[in-house]
Amino acid sequence: MAAWVEGRVIERIQWTDTLFSLRVEAPLLPYQAGQFTKLALEQGERRIQRAYSFVNPPSSPYHEFYLVEIPGGELTPALSALAVGDPLLVQSQATGFLTLDEIPAGRDLWLLSTGTAIGPFLSLLTAGEAELRFENLILVHGVRKGEELSYQPLIGELKARLGSRLHYVPFVSREPWPDAMVGRIPAAIDSCALQERVGLGFSPERSQVLICGNPEMVKATQLSLIEQGLTKNLRRTPGQISSENYW
Repeated sequence: MAAWVEGRVIERIQWTDTLFSLRVEAPLLPYQAGQFTKLALEQGERRIQRAYSFVNPPSSPYHEFYLVEIPGGELTPALSALAVGDPLLVQSQATGFLTLDEIPAGRDLWLLSTGTAIGPFLSLLTAGEAELRFENLILVHGVRKGEELSYQPLIGELKARLGSRLHYVPFVSREPWPDAMVGRIPAAIDSCALQERVGLGFSPERSQVLICGNPEMVKATQLSLIEQGLTKNLRRTPGQISSENYW
């Protein structure tokens, strides 16, 4: 089993009343963009732990995690209460398969996420390898309300660096929002509205798709992509759809 090490909060970013990011210093083993580890706090004799993806590239001097505070939750309210200088436990060994070395070749890399599950995709894009392997990078982020479209400064930096190669498509499901698509990602794939917005279609020859979100979103999006002619990517039978449930 992976060892636990003590980390320390060096910065806290509050995005909304419930969304926040923690930047943490901790002596972790090397990891890849797109992977996750576990954060934990001791509560009495219990160690409460949950898995969280890295938002930062592995080259960063700190480790960044994007979280949502769940009212009445066992861990996230306590993590939300941490201040700069406070300690927490971090599992030293990262894991996860939403990494570029697990992805076959293609021309277009689609990164489909909801909520805080955008984190691993920001890590992949800021790390820089994705732009060397793929011609087009499509970052899709679905949220309920427009204020939940976090990390706009970082996305702006990515747009400036990658230019027209990066397509950023926000979805807002519960209110109109400037430049955002309305509704949910699977429905937009079914109607081809997403493809029309980006100006690119899905095809087995050109597309690789990574999905990260809640289990319902992942399942529905997989089914929509299969209807578009794509198949799940497995090590023994490479395909175009790779996914990870975000809880």
